[in-house]
Amino acid sequence: MPQEKNVMWLAKIIVTLKPVVNDPQGLAIKGGLHSLGFGGVQSVRAGKYIEIVLEAADKADAEGQVDAMCDKLLANPVIETYRFEVQKTE
Repeated sequence: MPQEKNVMWLAKIIVTLKPVVNDPQGLAIKGGLHSLGFGGVQSVRAGKYIEIVLEAADKADAEGQVDAMCDKLLANPVIETYRFEVQKTE
């Protein structure tokens, strides 16, 4: 029986600070936008966007790997939350 070939997956990950955590970068961006004339901006939250290409047998395997990466390295679970989507790539 032939072995199944792994597929390449693209994970798009967004990491943001939890709502209860102060966001000094967001406050600085808000101030900059106000000084540029965008006075209607009420709040800004800054975060990280990460793309990872990985090899996995199927989507569930890829999602499991990405979730573990986020838990162990990419996000600090004490102060950050994350979300991601995984799709096949070439």
